[in-house]
Amino acid sequence: MQDRHEEIQKSYKQLGGFANLYDGIITRSTLIGKILDSVVWGLDEKLAAKWINDALSPIPEDFSGKLLEVPVGTGVLTMPIFRSLKQAQITCLDYSADMMKNAQKRAEAMGLKNISFVQGDVGKLPFEDESFDIVLSLNGFHAFPDKEAAYKETYRVLKKGGIFCGCFYIAKEFDRTDWFVRKMYVPKGFFTPPFETRNSLEERLKKMYEKADVHPVNAEGIFCCIK
Repeated sequence: MQDRHEEIQKSYKQLGGFANLYDGIITRSTLIGKILDSVVWGLDEKLAAKWINDALSPIPEDFSGKLLEVPVGTGVLTMPIFRSLKQAQITCLDYSADMMKNAQKRAEAMGLKNISFVQGDVGKLPFEDESFDIVLSLNGFHAFPDKEAAYKETYRVLKKGGIFCGCFYIAKEFDRTDWFVRKMYVPKGFFTPPFETRNSLEERLKKMYEKADVHPVNAEGIFCCIK
């Protein structure tokens, strides 16, 4: 399988004007990104590649169904992947119009025609029951204010036998990250408690889904579920 982290970094560097501080950090494509990844999350290049590849690996390289990404953010992690899914029907949703505008510009720059963008709330998704074959959520649940509604809604719109996958911050796996989250990310409003632990997330998802796997990469909780 192609290294998706490497493809994301390559796409980031090619986009020039669409790149920003947040994207440089999350992709480790800038010096400040590498420093913060190391200091806050304890990630080196190998671990950073692992969490991205693990979070995205449930999406087949030949996927041709309907996929929902929530939240899409700036699209820096997923537009390079969506570029290869030419037969898929992809919907990207985010509460922040500004973040989503960056994702739209990135999709246009890549010539992606099979993606629609919707501004909305994950706690009240504007889609019918069982609309999607895959629901993908990268680094969203630790920020959602109403996590219970988010879990219920992502489950509701997923088809029977569909895949729910992604990643987000989980507590009690990496002390240094816990400190930064508690002292900086929560006070600034970037993250919203309460936070899952590996055990609580695994227990929750196994109650909801037929199959559920959870594993940490430092403080990143990677999950893959089948409804």
